[in-house]
Amino acid sequence: MATVLIPLPHTDYDPSEVAVPWRVLTQAGHNVVFATPDGQIAAADPIMLSGEELDVWGLIPGLRKFPLFGLLLRANRDARNDHAALVQDDAFRSPISWNDIDATSFDALLLPGGHCARGMRAYLESKPLKSCVAACFAQNKPVAAICHGVLLVARSTRADGRSVLYGRHTTGLTWALEKSAWSLTRITRFWDPHYYRTYREKADQPAGYMSVQQEVSRALADPSDFLDVPRHVPYYRRKTSGLARDTDGDDRPAFVVRDGNYLSARWPGDVHRFAREFVQMLKTAGEGSSR
Repeated sequence: MATVLIPLPHTDYDPSEVAVPWRVLTQAGHNVVFATPDGQIAAADPIMLSGEELDVWGLIPGLRKFPLFGLLLRANRDARNDHAALVQDDAFRSPISWNDIDATSFDALLLPGGHCARGMRAYLESKPLKSCVAACFAQNKPVAAICHGVLLVARSTRADGRSVLYGRHTTGLTWALEKSAWSLTRITRFWDPHYYRTYREKADQPAGYMSVQQEVSRALADPSDFLDVPRHVPYYRRKTSGLARDTDGDDRPAFVVRDGNYLSARWPGDVHRFAREFVQMLKTAGEGSSR
Protein backbone atom coordinates (compact mmCIF):
# COMPACT_ATOMS: atom_id res chain seq x y z
CA MET A 1 0.00 0.00 0.00
CA ALA A 2 1.02 3.60 -0.56
CA THR A 3 2.45 6.16 1.84
CA VAL A 4 0.60 9.45 1.29
CA LEU A 5 1.88 12.82 2.52
CA ILE A 6 -0.68 15.42 3.62
CA PRO A 7 0.94 18.79 4.42
CA LEU A 8 -1.04 21.12 6.69
CA PRO A 9 -0.77 24.73 7.81
CA HIS A 10 -0.26 25.34 11.52
CA THR A 11 -3.86 26.58 11.80
CA ASP A 12 -7.03 27.01 9.76
CA TYR A 13 -7.06 24.01 7.43
CA ASP A 14 -10.51 22.92 6.30
CA PRO A 15 -11.54 19.97 8.51
CA SER A 16 -13.60 18.18 5.84
CA GLU A 17 -10.81 18.32 3.27
CA VAL A 18 -8.36 16.68 5.67
CA ALA A 19 -10.42 14.29 7.76
CA VAL A 20 -12.48 12.64 5.04
CA PRO A 21 -9.49 11.78 2.80
CA TRP A 22 -7.56 10.58 5.84
CA ARG A 23 -10.39 8.23 6.78
CA VAL A 24 -10.91 6.93 3.23
CA LEU A 25 -7.19 6.42 2.65
CA THR A 26 -6.56 4.63 5.92
CA GLN A 27 -9.64 2.44 5.51
CA ALA A 28 -8.18 1.39 2.15
CA GLY A 29 -4.99 0.35 3.92
CA HIS A 30 -2.78 3.29 2.98
CA ASN A 31 -0.33 4.97 5.35
CA VAL A 32 -0.81 8.72 5.87
CA VAL A 33 2.01 11.02 6.99
CA PHE A 34 1.31 14.61 8.02
CA ALA A 35 3.63 17.60 7.82
CA THR A 36 3.29 21.02 9.47
CA PRO A 37 5.52 24.12 9.44
CA ASP A 38 7.38 23.19 12.62
CA GLY A 39 6.41 19.59 13.30
CA GLN A 40 3.76 20.66 15.83
CA ILE A 41 0.16 19.43 15.77
CA ALA A 42 -2.04 21.39 13.37
CA ALA A 43 -5.41 22.91 14.24
CA ALA A 44 -8.44 23.18 11.96
CA ASP A 45 -10.34 26.38 11.29
CA PRO A 46 -12.63 26.38 14.35
CA ILE A 47 -15.38 28.24 12.52
CA MET A 48 -15.59 25.49 9.89
CA LEU A 49 -16.05 22.96 12.70
CA SER A 50 -18.62 24.78 14.82
CA GLY A 51 -20.29 27.19 12.43
CA GLU A 52 -20.17 29.76 15.22
CA GLU A 53 -19.45 33.43 14.53
CA LEU A 54 -20.89 33.28 11.02
CA ASP A 55 -24.23 34.78 12.05
CA VAL A 56 -24.93 38.44 12.83
CA TRP A 57 -25.26 37.53 16.53
CA GLY A 58 -21.91 35.75 16.49
CA LEU A 59 -20.26 38.27 18.84
CA ILE A 60 -22.89 37.85 21.54
CA PRO A 61 -21.85 35.35 24.26
CA GLY A 62 -24.37 32.56 24.54
CA LEU A 63 -26.16 33.35 21.28
CA ARG A 64 -23.09 32.44 19.24
CA LYS A 65 -23.66 28.85 20.35
CA PHE A 66 -26.78 28.75 18.18
CA PRO A 67 -25.55 29.10 14.58
CA LEU A 68 -28.05 29.31 11.76
CA PHE A 69 -26.27 30.49 8.62
CA GLY A 70 -23.10 28.94 10.04
CA LEU A 71 -24.67 25.49 9.71
CA LEU A 72 -24.59 25.88 5.92
CA LEU A 73 -20.84 26.51 5.71
CA ARG A 74 -19.42 24.35 8.47
CA ALA A 75 -18.35 20.73 8.02
CA ASN A 76 -21.28 18.34 7.93
CA ARG A 77 -21.87 15.70 10.61
CA ASP A 78 -19.93 12.94 8.86
CA ALA A 79 -16.90 15.18 8.33
CA ARG A 80 -17.03 16.41 11.94
CA ASN A 81 -17.10 12.80 13.14
CA ASP A 82 -14.16 11.98 10.88
CA HIS A 83 -12.28 14.98 12.25
CA ALA A 84 -12.93 13.94 15.84
CA ALA A 85 -11.27 10.62 15.03
CA LEU A 86 -8.46 12.27 13.08
CA VAL A 87 -7.22 14.43 15.96
CA GLN A 88 -6.73 11.27 18.05
CA ASP A 89 -4.69 9.56 15.33
CA ASP A 90 -1.03 8.93 16.17
CA ALA A 91 0.19 10.03 12.74
CA PHE A 92 -1.76 13.30 12.93
CA ARG A 93 -0.32 13.96 16.37
CA SER A 94 3.25 13.24 15.23
CA PRO A 95 3.77 15.30 12.06
CA ILE A 96 7.10 15.98 10.44
CA SER A 97 8.14 19.54 9.61
CA TRP A 98 7.89 21.04 6.14
CA ASN A 99 11.67 21.39 6.02
CA ASP A 100 12.07 17.65 6.64
CA ILE A 101 9.91 16.60 3.68
CA ASP A 102 11.73 14.25 1.33
CA ALA A 103 9.72 13.60 -1.83
CA THR A 104 11.45 10.25 -2.29
CA SER A 105 10.13 8.94 1.03
CA PHE A 106 6.43 8.82 0.10
CA ASP A 107 4.39 7.57 -2.84
CA ALA A 108 1.69 10.21 -3.25
CA LEU A 109 0.71 13.70 -2.17
CA LEU A 110 -2.66 15.13 -1.10
CA LEU A 111 -3.13 18.89 -0.65
CA PRO A 112 -6.19 20.06 1.29
CA GLY A 113 -7.36 23.64 1.46
CA GLY A 114 -8.83 26.22 3.78
CA HIS A 115 -9.43 29.93 3.28
CA CYS A 116 -8.73 31.86 6.49
CA ALA A 117 -5.72 34.06 5.63
CA ARG A 118 -4.33 33.83 9.17
CA GLY A 119 -3.17 30.26 8.69
CA MET A 120 -3.42 29.51 4.99
CA ARG A 121 -1.08 32.09 3.50
CA ALA A 122 2.02 30.49 5.01
CA TYR A 123 0.93 27.16 3.51
CA LEU A 124 0.17 28.60 0.08
CA GLU A 125 3.43 30.56 -0.04
CA SER A 126 5.74 27.90 1.41
CA LYS A 127 8.92 27.28 -0.60
CA PRO A 128 9.41 23.75 0.85
CA LEU A 129 5.86 22.79 -0.10
CA LYS A 130 6.14 24.22 -3.60
CA SER A 131 9.41 22.31 -4.06
CA CYS A 132 7.70 19.15 -2.85
CA VAL A 133 4.82 19.58 -5.31
CA ALA A 134 7.22 20.21 -8.19
CA ALA A 135 9.23 17.10 -7.30
CA CYS A 136 6.10 14.96 -7.22
CA PHE A 137 5.03 16.15 -10.66
CA ALA A 138 8.53 15.62 -12.02
CA GLN A 139 8.47 12.05 -10.67
CA ASN A 140 4.90 11.45 -11.93
CA LYS A 141 3.65 10.63 -8.45
CA PRO A 142 -0.10 10.77 -7.79
CA VAL A 143 -1.07 14.24 -6.58
CA ALA A 144 -4.52 15.28 -5.38
CA ALA A 145 -5.54 18.85 -4.53
CA ILE A 146 -8.82 20.36 -3.40
CA CYS A 147 -10.01 23.96 -3.02
CA HIS A 148 -7.05 26.24 -2.10
CA GLY A 149 -4.75 23.22 -2.34
CA VAL A 150 -5.02 23.69 -6.11
CA LEU A 151 -3.58 27.19 -5.70
CA LEU A 152 -0.48 25.71 -4.05
CA VAL A 153 -0.10 23.37 -7.02
CA ALA A 154 -0.49 26.22 -9.51
CA ARG A 155 2.23 28.21 -7.73
CA SER A 156 4.69 25.29 -7.94
CA THR A 157 6.96 25.56 -10.95
CA ARG A 158 8.84 23.24 -13.26
CA ALA A 159 12.48 23.65 -14.29
CA ASP A 160 11.34 25.85 -17.20
CA GLY A 161 9.66 28.29 -14.81
CA ARG A 162 6.12 27.40 -15.79
CA SER A 163 3.54 26.05 -13.38
CA VAL A 164 3.36 22.29 -13.01
CA LEU A 165 -0.24 22.72 -14.18
CA TYR A 166 0.76 24.31 -17.47
CA GLY A 167 -0.70 22.08 -20.18
CA ARG A 168 -3.00 20.24 -17.76
CA HIS A 169 -6.70 20.41 -16.90
CA THR A 170 -7.77 21.25 -13.37
CA THR A 171 -10.62 22.50 -11.29
CA GLY A 172 -10.47 24.28 -7.95
CA LEU A 173 -12.54 26.64 -5.85
CA THR A 174 -14.57 28.48 -8.48
CA TRP A 175 -15.10 32.22 -8.32
CA ALA A 176 -18.84 31.59 -8.27
CA LEU A 177 -18.57 29.52 -5.07
CA GLU A 178 -15.97 31.81 -3.49
CA LYS A 179 -17.90 34.98 -4.30
CA SER A 180 -21.18 33.54 -3.05
CA ALA A 181 -19.79 32.58 0.37
CA TRP A 182 -17.83 35.84 0.66
CA SER A 183 -20.84 37.99 -0.25
CA LEU A 184 -22.94 36.36 2.45
CA THR A 185 -20.29 36.33 5.18
CA ARG A 186 -19.53 40.02 4.57
CA ILE A 187 -23.04 40.66 5.91
CA THR A 188 -23.44 37.98 8.55
CA ARG A 189 -19.87 38.35 9.89
CA PHE A 190 -19.85 42.13 9.55
CA TRP A 191 -17.05 42.67 12.09
CA ASP A 192 -14.68 40.59 9.91
CA PRO A 193 -16.18 40.95 6.42
CA HIS A 194 -13.28 39.43 4.50
CA TYR A 195 -12.98 36.23 6.53
CA TYR A 196 -13.77 34.08 3.49
CA ARG A 197 -11.15 35.65 1.17
CA THR A 198 -7.56 34.47 1.56
CA TYR A 199 -6.33 37.12 -0.88
CA ARG A 200 -8.11 40.32 -1.80
CA GLU A 201 -7.86 42.49 -4.87
CA LYS A 202 -5.88 45.74 -4.92
CA ALA A 203 -7.58 48.95 -5.97
CA ASP A 204 -6.49 48.58 -9.60
CA GLN A 205 -7.50 44.92 -9.94
CA PRO A 206 -10.91 43.74 -11.20
CA ALA A 207 -13.29 41.76 -9.01
CA GLY A 208 -12.15 38.18 -8.59
CA TYR A 209 -8.61 38.79 -9.83
CA MET A 210 -7.14 37.26 -6.68
CA SER A 211 -9.67 34.44 -6.47
CA VAL A 212 -8.47 30.85 -6.64
CA GLN A 213 -10.01 30.31 -10.06
CA GLN A 214 -8.48 33.38 -11.67
CA GLU A 215 -4.98 32.95 -10.22
CA VAL A 216 -4.91 29.26 -11.14
CA SER A 217 -6.22 30.06 -14.63
CA ARG A 218 -3.36 32.53 -15.17
CA ALA A 219 -0.89 29.68 -14.57
CA LEU A 220 -2.44 27.38 -17.18
CA ALA A 221 -1.62 27.06 -20.86
CA ASP A 222 -5.14 28.29 -21.59
CA PRO A 223 -7.73 29.67 -19.12
CA SER A 224 -10.22 27.18 -20.56
CA ASP A 225 -8.12 24.41 -18.99
CA PHE A 226 -9.74 25.39 -15.68
CA LEU A 227 -12.89 23.26 -15.69
CA ASP A 228 -16.20 23.86 -13.98
CA VAL A 229 -19.35 21.75 -14.05
CA PRO A 230 -20.70 21.49 -17.62
CA ARG A 231 -24.27 22.72 -17.85
CA HIS A 232 -25.50 19.57 -19.58
CA VAL A 233 -24.50 17.08 -16.86
CA PRO A 234 -27.08 15.45 -14.58
CA TYR A 235 -27.63 17.23 -11.26
CA TYR A 236 -26.05 20.45 -12.52
CA ARG A 237 -27.92 22.64 -10.04
CA ARG A 238 -27.11 20.31 -7.18
CA LYS A 239 -23.43 20.41 -8.10
CA THR A 240 -23.25 24.20 -8.39
CA SER A 241 -25.61 25.48 -5.68
CA GLY A 242 -22.96 25.65 -2.99
CA LEU A 243 -25.48 24.12 -0.59
CA ALA A 244 -25.39 20.37 -1.34
CA ARG A 245 -22.42 18.26 -0.26
CA ASP A 246 -21.59 14.73 -1.30
CA THR A 247 -21.44 11.77 1.08
CA ASP A 248 -20.06 8.26 1.05
CA GLY A 249 -23.24 7.11 -0.67
CA ASP A 250 -24.19 10.13 -2.79
CA ASP A 251 -21.87 11.52 -5.48
CA ARG A 252 -24.52 13.71 -7.11
CA PRO A 253 -23.28 17.07 -5.72
CA ALA A 254 -19.62 16.32 -6.48
CA PHE A 255 -17.36 17.39 -9.34
CA VAL A 256 -13.73 16.35 -9.73
CA VAL A 257 -11.21 16.45 -12.57
CA ARG A 258 -8.52 13.89 -13.26
CA ASP A 259 -5.64 14.51 -15.64
CA GLY A 260 -3.19 11.61 -15.58
CA ASN A 261 -1.76 11.30 -12.08
CA TYR A 262 -3.28 14.62 -10.99
CA LEU A 263 -6.72 14.89 -9.35
CA SER A 264 -8.48 18.11 -8.38
CA ALA A 265 -11.73 19.16 -6.73
CA ARG A 266 -13.50 22.43 -5.91
CA TRP A 267 -14.59 22.56 -2.27
CA PRO A 268 -15.62 20.39 0.72
CA GLY A 269 -18.82 19.42 -1.09
CA ASP A 270 -16.70 17.25 -3.42
CA VAL A 271 -14.51 15.64 -0.78
CA HIS A 272 -15.97 12.13 -0.51
CA ARG A 273 -15.78 11.49 -4.24
CA PHE A 274 -12.39 13.21 -4.33
CA ALA A 275 -11.04 10.85 -1.66
CA ARG A 276 -12.47 7.72 -3.27
CA GLU A 277 -11.12 8.63 -6.71
CA PHE A 278 -7.69 9.27 -5.21
CA VAL A 279 -7.72 5.79 -3.72
CA GLN A 280 -8.54 4.47 -7.18
CA MET A 281 -5.71 6.55 -8.64
CA LEU A 282 -3.26 4.92 -6.29
CA LYS A 283 -4.22 1.62 -7.91
CA THR A 284 -4.04 2.84 -11.49
CA ALA A 285 -1.40 5.57 -11.42
CA GLY A 286 0.20 6.16 -14.77
CA GLU A 287 -2.60 4.59 -16.80
CA GLY A 288 -3.65 7.86 -18.43
CA SER A 289 -6.28 10.50 -17.84
CA SER A 290 -10.02 10.55 -17.30
CA ARG A 291 -12.73 12.92 -16.06
